[in-house]
Amino acid sequence: MEEYTFRPSTDSLDDPPNSRLFLVTSKSIAEDVIREHFGIYGEIQDIWVVKDKQTKESKGVSFVKFAKSSQACKAMEEMHGKCLAEGTKPIKVFIAQSRASGSHRDVEDEELTRIFVMIPKTFTEEDLKETFKEFGDIEYCIIIKNKTTGESKGLGYVRYQRPSQAAMAIENCDKTFRAILAEPRNKSVSSENEYFGNSRADHGVNDPGMSAYPFDGSNYSIGDVRGADIITRCLMVSSRASITQEQFYGLFDLIPGMEYCEVQRDPYGFSKGQAMIRYNNLGSAIYAKEKLHGFEYPPGNRLAVSYMDDGEDRSSPMGKMAMQLVAAQMMSVVWSGPAGAQLMKSGVGYPPPAIPQIPRVQTDVALPPPKKMAPSDSRVKERLFVVFNPAPLPVDVLEDVFCRFGALLEVYLVPGRNVGYMKYAERKSATEAMAALHGKVVNGVKMKVMLADPPKEESHKRQRTY
Repeated sequence: MEEYTFRPSTDSLDDPPNSRLFLVTSKSIAEDVIREHFGIYGEIQDIWVVKDKQTKESKGVSFVKFAKSSQACKAMEEMHGKCLAEGTKPIKVFIAQSRASGSHRDVEDEELTRIFVMIPKTFTEEDLKETFKEFGDIEYCIIIKNKTTGESKGLGYVRYQRPSQAAMAIENCDKTFRAILAEPRNKSVSSENEYFGNSRADHGVNDPGMSAYPFDGSNYSIGDVRGADIITRCLMVSSRASITQEQFYGLFDLIPGMEYCEVQRDPYGFSKGQAMIRYNNLGSAIYAKEKLHGFEYPPGNRLAVSYMDDGEDRSSPMGKMAMQLVAAQMMSVVWSGPAGAQLMKSGVGYPPPAIPQIPRVQTDVALPPPKKMAPSDSRVKERLFVVFNPAPLPVDVLEDVFCRFGALLEVYLVPGRNVGYMKYAERKSATEAMAALHGKVVNGVKMKVMLADPPKEESHKRQRTY
């Protein structure tokens, strides 16, 4: 096969969606070897090995197209990190990006494990789980409800533990459920009717897994202060980083008047990354909202703070006027600098909230003490390839973390990508860093740390020695 090019029938490459794999292998791995190892997972429609246009040598990159998404997902789950031949490096296997997406998807990508379904309005979460559990292990099910009436909208979603399980559910469930993968909310905004009219449309409808700051619409109703009407004593705080109830409490208790703080948990007891905060007065809630919305805690993780409907009746003209008056007064307090802070102090008997002093590195990993970087003229003996989710950490934070294992030469982030390289002057230091940090969370960012492929010049040297 000469080289990888998109063939005339480009639409078939992503039909069905997520049925094409992207492989990073040793350059010596041929097409027949790939077919031998991947053919056991299902019908392979085609294999493309990417080759250099001039030398016709493999570039160590291939694509495998399966007939079904579940087959591709299963192959990814089973083959990622395996060796295809003796003496070759472990391969990397991803779901290949579609022409409409921006990155390859891996086995831990949440977008591959959540499905949206159309269900009878009489369905309970238990009914939903019972219906879809035959396709795999379910983490949770959610019925999407009307935030005013509490009635089911006839929509729900199911989160599986593995991408192949979600794909099996889509392929094999009753077609009346109209099952599809959930799409990120930030791709586009669509109505519920578009949800059923376009299988590739966005499906927001209060899905907690669909935005950067998820929210469970079955339990609470969020009002947007920009929508003009709802300013309450209750706040919903969302975070991508793992924050304990004690940390939420300690942060929001800096504003006087907090009377309630509770982290929201799923049916299995895991934190949803959200907490409900309630103050005993409207002024403190407004102050907390304006001061802490967008605040980085831990560093690199921005909190999202929204008002919640607390059930109080504000329908009367007097009630609305009172709320608007307090809101106007507190906005003036918040944005008027030292004078406003002094007014806050004199009004409630407490000093204004101080900016929390938070360590630059927040992680559960037992890190060694910081060490000096290796001299800049040192030879690179090992490189680590790091994948960040949801976004790369700042370079200074990465240097702080990865230098603790010694001999760190350089941190390099690939522009526009959620990946980077850590260059070490000693292989032992790189190995220790990989063992300690792979799969760990630092400042709310999960990292996959792997040995990087050798640079091209080093690869050529190795080839000449054989």
